[in-house]
Amino acid sequence: MERWIDLSDIPERARRLPVKVIGGGLAGVEAAYALAKEGVPVELIEMKPRRFSPAHRLVHLAELVCSNSFKSMDPLKASGLLKKELDLLGSVVLEAARKTRVPAGEALAVDRDAFAERVTRILSAHPLIKVVRKEAVAIPRTGIVVVAVGPLPSGRFERAIEHLLGDKGLYFYDAVSPVVESESIDFSKVFRASRYEEGEGDYINCPMSREQYLAFVQALKGAQKVPLKPLDEPRFFQGCQPVDLIAEQGEHALAFAQMSPVGFRQFRGASNRPFAVIQLRQDDLVGCHYAIVGFQSRLKMQEQDRVFRMIPGLENARFVRYGTFHRNTYINSPKYLTRFLGLKHCPRIFFAGQVCGVEGYLESAAMGLVAGLFAARMWKTQPIRELPKGSMIAGLLGYITFEGHKEFKPMNANFGLLEAENPPGRDRKAKRAWLMERSSSGLDAWMREMGIGLQEGFSSLK
Repeated sequence: MERWIDLSDIPERARRLPVKVIGGGLAGVEAAYALAKEGVPVELIEMKPRRFSPAHRLVHLAELVCSNSFKSMDPLKASGLLKKELDLLGSVVLEAARKTRVPAGEALAVDRDAFAERVTRILSAHPLIKVVRKEAVAIPRTGIVVVAVGPLPSGRFERAIEHLLGDKGLYFYDAVSPVVESESIDFSKVFRASRYEEGEGDYINCPMSREQYLAFVQALKGAQKVPLKPLDEPRFFQGCQPVDLIAEQGEHALAFAQMSPVGFRQFRGASNRPFAVIQLRQDDLVGCHYAIVGFQSRLKMQEQDRVFRMIPGLENARFVRYGTFHRNTYINSPKYLTRFLGLKHCPRIFFAGQVCGVEGYLESAAMGLVAGLFAARMWKTQPIRELPKGSMIAGLLGYITFEGHKEFKPMNANFGLLEAENPPGRDRKAKRAWLMERSSSGLDAWMREMGIGLQEGFSSLK
């Protein structure tokens, strides 16, 4: 078996230094944990609490700054398939998520504070992981490095990346949904239900009449917004657009997006079905806090306080956290990275997570995990094969390193990334079940071939 990369220009001493992982987000903790499980010493460098980005507030590693949801657990959905693959690879993020799970229907949602605290405790206790609390201001000149700073690096480190690549990073704007205290919700105006599910449901739903909806849309459109950075174009990730931006796309745009009233069984065929519905999802283990689902916005804080109180049931809401608006940076990965996430011109430096052009919590975690595995093989000068093409992780790797993009934009996990290879029949569920089986068997064989231990300690998805 041939080595996947030429190590002749990397001194033996450099390979034997601890691998430095820069950034303690989801990608960084997965990379560090994967390296440590492979017997490689790690220095995990995290700038908090010495320095915080505009979106962070906790001192812990793996802080979730946007939603508290890791999306669907259904393995016949793209996010569920990605979870199965991460389970097989031994994801520390999934292990912690299950231990801190809160009710959210079929979705895997967590108490974000408890989740971050658990991940921090696991990594801090590992004998091969040294957590270093300082701001990285430059790329280390020696040793193997995994850059996993996420989309919000400090200004100095962003300039270090630009210097390394000789190019300015790409960017898009993102936002965080607000969170309210459950005791401040007027439960006489809301109902509990999960879309397309029987039973009481895990979501609090705020129904709107047509008149209430139209007034709300006008308020969104007229509210004061946080300005973009000078000279920036208004680039937003398609799958996470601000609600005020969607409102500007048409009077009924939100009613067909996150405020859609469909999927509630109690209103099937009923004449009193609401015109629009806004959902709240539990944000902590004890149910004291609820996040407004899909309500990231560009609104200034005082405008959020005014406009979001127009939502039925939230007239007297107490906001635990207002939504925030920030600029996310990522690199032009197809230009700079190999399919193993190493720099083409400097293979000892790997990039992982959102900074390399994936979007989503588990997508970022997945890139961190495989970057850690690749870096471990380099450290041990062991050969490696590409991941099987039928896996979702390989699909993401293929997308962010494909050189034929007309315009490179961040990407979530989706079945369009998989190479079909003539799946049986035309039934959608049968096709996805076949893809799931192909992914699991291919990844299992790849791990055995590489000698990467299967994880028996983590529960499998049902």
